[in-house]
Amino acid sequence: MSQALIRLMQLVSPVLPVGAYTYSQGLEWAVETGTVQSEAAAQVWIEDCLEFGAAHLEAVYLAHMLRAWQGEQADQAQALDAAFLASRETAELRAETLQMGHSLARLLRDLEESSTQSLALFAEPSYPLVWSFAASAWSIPMEEAVAGYLWAWLENQVMAAVKLVPFGQTAGQRLLLALGRKLPACAAAALQTPLEQTCNSMPAFAIASCCHETQYTRLFRS
Repeated sequence: MSQALIRLMQLVSPVLPVGAYTYSQGLEWAVETGTVQSEAAAQVWIEDCLEFGAAHLEAVYLAHMLRAWQGEQADQAQALDAAFLASRETAELRAETLQMGHSLARLLRDLEESSTQSLALFAEPSYPLVWSFAASAWSIPMEEAVAGYLWAWLENQVMAAVKLVPFGQTAGQRLLLALGRKLPACAAAALQTPLEQTCNSMPAFAIASCCHETQYTRLFRS
């Protein structure tokens, strides 16, 4: 087993102290309004968000950020980070990626496993930017890194659904099995997708996030 694989498991672990478990990305509002009321409905919602959002936008930017770090192109990384932040449709989604990016950058500095001098150029880095920096610094292969990032996103969404709908842990594992099968193809596609061909056109997702900002009772921050 390679050290890179161990580091990847560390990055995707739910105990990584970046606060990912506090976010539902609008899923809480979808449950509150009755759009998601069952395991089957949760699978449809999460699968759509995976295919048209996380995999088609975040993973693509992550792949390009990884290449920038590997090529020691800090200027390119900055441009990618700015474009990614501009793609966030709501204040909640922007605040989420900035908070998680800040937390991961601070963790990497505290671990002192590798030089984080390049991250000092970024006052408010996004989560994909810092995650890609860690993956590059720890020599994690690109396809595995992208698939791992998507897995971490997927696991967080499924665990949010388990708490919110709610349904049992076995149902959650069924969702992870079913949706996890899509990740290798999603990662491979993200690695080959030019930025000009990616987008985040998910109106229902954006509306859910907007409405969640003012939801009266909620468990999650976004």
